[in-house]
Amino acid sequence: MSTCRSLSSECSGTLVTGHDIRARAVVIQQKTGRPVQFEITTDARTSLLAWLERRGGSVEDFAFPSRGDPNDHLSTRQYARLVDEWVTAIGLRKEEYGTHSLRRTKASLIYKATGNLRAVQILLGHTKIENTVRYLGVDVEDALELAEHTEV
Repeated sequence: MSTCRSLSSECSGTLVTGHDIRARAVVIQQKTGRPVQFEITTDARTSLLAWLERRGGSVEDFAFPSRGDPNDHLSTRQYARLVDEWVTAIGLRKEEYGTHSLRRTKASLIYKATGNLRAVQILLGHTKIENTVRYLGVDVEDALELAEHTEV
């Protein structure tokens, strides 16, 4: 895959190295134009390999081609519709889950496990720590609890 433009960003580089899916990729955020690196978990890589085999085509093709034009990538709207379908299929309310809430989930879990706001800021591609604080809903109580557990 020379490009994996899908969802709301554009990947830089390739997803496939030889016969394997890379463990990390970089997307260029549409909103800011900044590159953000992200991991591709083992389970996701396994699923992606299975998808690519089932999809057929070449590794030069889009990983997620458009439903309407196979020479183009899946649009943001098409992706959002798929997420709605998946969420509904497993019995959840689509009003409660979407592309944005799923992005926030991992960031929130990393923050809760580590308390490392800077790491989450980097992973999300935020330029200002204030945006990350607002995005995660960090409040004074969170900050005080972290301070109480840190010995100097």
